[in-house]
Amino acid sequence: MFWFLLIAMVVVVAAVTLAVVGGGDGAVLPETGPERLCDPLPEGRPVERADIDALRLPVAARGYRMADVDDVLSRLAAELAERDARITDLQEALSAAHAPRDEEPRQ
Repeated sequence: MFWFLLIAMVVVVAAVTLAVVGGGDGAVLPETGPERLCDPLPEGRPVERADIDALRLPVAARGYRMADVDDVLSRLAAELAERDARITDLQEALSAAHAPRDEEPRQ
């Protein structure tokens, strides 16, 4: 049994060594460029829920690419600020329309 395990271990070590060292003249893995955000948020219209659901951020070595995440978050922050301002304007217009008007006394 000992000899069988020893031979099996030698075969496994030899196979791993050949796979790592004997990769050939060229590179084992082809060089690839960094993954970029290929389908950003739409520029010509407001962001919708489906845009956020379909958004996939590219993964980097230690998580997500910070530049892509920052771009998406700043765009969403701007959209939310614009919508909040619009909601505030509409609420003020609605409260002004429903407020009792001071009628001028007739002379």
